[in-house]
Amino acid sequence: MLPALAHIETWIFDLDNTLYPASANLFGQIDVRMAAYIQKLLACDPVEAKRVQKGFFHSHGTTLSGLMAEHGVAPADFLDYVHDIDVTVIDEDRRLVAAMARLPGRKLIFTNADAAYAGRVLARLGLGESFEAIHDIHAAGYAPKPDPKSYAAMCDALGVAPERALFVEDMARNLRPAKALGMTTVWVDNGSEAGGRDADPAFIDYRIAEVGAWLDEIMGVSA
Repeated sequence: MLPALAHIETWIFDLDNTLYPASANLFGQIDVRMAAYIQKLLACDPVEAKRVQKGFFHSHGTTLSGLMAEHGVAPADFLDYVHDIDVTVIDEDRRLVAAMARLPGRKLIFTNADAAYAGRVLARLGLGESFEAIHDIHAAGYAPKPDPKSYAAMCDALGVAPERALFVEDMARNLRPAKALGMTTVWVDNGSEAGGRDADPAFIDYRIAEVGAWLDEIMGVSA
């Protein structure tokens, strides 16, 4: 293990656009279904639905949070609808599976999605048995990243000591609260939508392009 990371006991990973390439564009499918849900809910045209969707994402952290706060949407109903997508566009990542197996310590998923969807994606990647737990949006009490309450809830629920934890995420702004708690932070800068928004070296310890390659590197595994 890289000496600078020898103290890490818990490895925490975001899911979407972090454990698979942003080019897979699963969120593109989710995006379409979000807009369709809003269009039906508000009886509006596609342009207005898209405006509402993106507005809620930026002002509330997630589209769901905005819909819950301003329209009383039931989270399970929304999540079931928007996550009904084709995940076969991603394939097993054998390099990542092997790297996760070698990685010492606890391994967790921390996602703004729900556990059912996360499980489907992890299974496609070959990572269905790689993680101890999935801390999803339900477990977070619908306070999404980057809401600091979400990180505190995750640490409390799963017994994570932040100063001995590392968090990997494609949305740079979601690393700020993790760093504030004392976590080591890793930004997966892979071109995901708005991934670089509010990026600041002050709260980013490592900037990488791909998780599997980076894990091999820090564990001294040759390509």
